[in-house]
Amino acid sequence: MTAFASILWRGRDVRIEYQWIAPERTDAPLVVFLHEGLGSVAMWKDFPERLCEAGGLRGLVFSRPGYGRSTPRAADEVWDVDFMHRQAHEVLPAFFGAIGLAEKPWLFGHSDGASIALLYAARFPERVAGLVVLAPHIFVEDVTVANIEEARKAYLDSDLPQKLGRYHDDVDSAFWGWNRIWLHPPFRQWNIEAELGTIRCPVLAMQGVDDEYGTLAQIRGIAARVPQTALLEIPNCGHSPHRDQPEQAIVAAISFINTRRHP
Repeated sequence: MTAFASILWRGRDVRIEYQWIAPERTDAPLVVFLHEGLGSVAMWKDFPERLCEAGGLRGLVFSRPGYGRSTPRAADEVWDVDFMHRQAHEVLPAFFGAIGLAEKPWLFGHSDGASIALLYAARFPERVAGLVVLAPHIFVEDVTVANIEEARKAYLDSDLPQKLGRYHDDVDSAFWGWNRIWLHPPFRQWNIEAELGTIRCPVLAMQGVDDEYGTLAQIRGIAARVPQTALLEIPNCGHSPHRDQPEQAIVAAISFINTRRHP
């Protein structure tokens, strides 16, 4: 069942779309899913349910402002270089407060959502049980920008808006909020490597060997700065391990959570 929470952000009321998975498993670890740069609750499809069912876990899936059925960006709202920091430092705490979340969850993030998970754990190390991050970005690479430029061309010249429109109430809000900031020249200097050293929870970082949006230097860079990081480099896998190799992603995540959860 979809529900909505209201938060005050950027000077206005913003509604956040969210869904609980198996809330009746009150003693199970809670996994919060943070979607990619063009993702939403619906874009995850059945992956969160599959992971939670296989691991006996609880889940919480939500759409960030600008995505899914959450409040779209305002017409004059342009995201700046710090947009992922603001999601991690402002939106996520406000959302957790609005739904009364008091426990320490596991954060399961993909792409931009993985970077946001890292930033949240770095700023609030005492509030996180652990991280599972898929294809995270910790700095900007040429290959990332090149493929985001290709996405811009596809959005303008193909049926991509119609395809993405299945997952977002305002598809222009979702696409241009993400695309414009990644292609904004000052964003090439974005880098969160120095911030990772304050992360205290266990981290599983996985990435496809054939990731079209980043190299393995991303997850290896996390391991270099967060000693409690386990790496999983997945063959025959692109930018989305949960879509390209879902069974491997599920097994790895469950094993990691179960061996590192507190009794």
